[in-house]
Amino acid sequence: MKKVFLFLSLLCSLAVVQAQELKNTAEVAFQPGEELLYKLRYGIFTAAEAKLRIIDTDLKFDDRPVFHLIAEGRTSGTFDIFHRVRNRYDSYIDRKELTPYLYTENIHESSYRRNDKARFYQEQQKVVSNKGTFKGSAQTFDVISAYYFARSIDISNIKKGDKFSMSYFLSDGISQLEIEYLGKEVVKTALGKFNCLKFSPSIQPGRIFRKDSKLYLWITDDGNRIPVKAHVEVLVGSITMELVNAKGLKYPLAAKKVEP
Repeated sequence: MKKVFLFLSLLCSLAVVQAQELKNTAEVAFQPGEELLYKLRYGIFTAAEAKLRIIDTDLKFDDRPVFHLIAEGRTSGTFDIFHRVRNRYDSYIDRKELTPYLYTENIHESSYRRNDKARFYQEQQKVVSNKGTFKGSAQTFDVISAYYFARSIDISNIKKGDKFSMSYFLSDGISQLEIEYLGKEVVKTALGKFNCLKFSPSIQPGRIFRKDSKLYLWITDDGNRIPVKAHVEVLVGSITMELVNAKGLKYPLAAKKVEP
């Protein structure tokens, strides 16, 4: 199930090439109370769902206020019978810088159980987890904080063909992700039609993806900057993730009604 959130969180993460420090806009694209629900389909079958929430909290790290981000994933339908998943991921991010202080995972997959955590020290450029200490960069994210930080990056001057990269911590190491901007498209979803920005994140062929697999992501071209759809071809079939419900948004969701 972590792949579901990596699929969602890192697909939309935008950064500046050559590990340049990222700057978010003065106006953050989200607020406490926001809830987003996604459905993940394998072919024609709904395989899982993911819910993302932002919680207001009085908790502080280094005497600085934070947002509490929660991502929960669960299998559904037949997939829930054969491989039941109930996973939760929490991230605490600085309200101004939007960088993480603490990331935790609570994994329940069939009979498998695991709890992990990682503490981020941005000034010292390191991440300390229960699996060791890792050297970071000027800004290092977890998979959940990457998603929310990306939504507030200023891309007003982005051009078709531009490529971006960012650093993120996952499991037992720090990796880089490269993303290419492909232009604007209108995308049809269950919630309506959206004017979107289209991106293609890099992927590694292996147990899931084919050598020629391409991953595509569409995010709303509005103040919310929400991913509404993602699609990738896999070794057998394809995987599609789609936004099916959204509430508590900072800005109105600019969807156009789909004609019957």
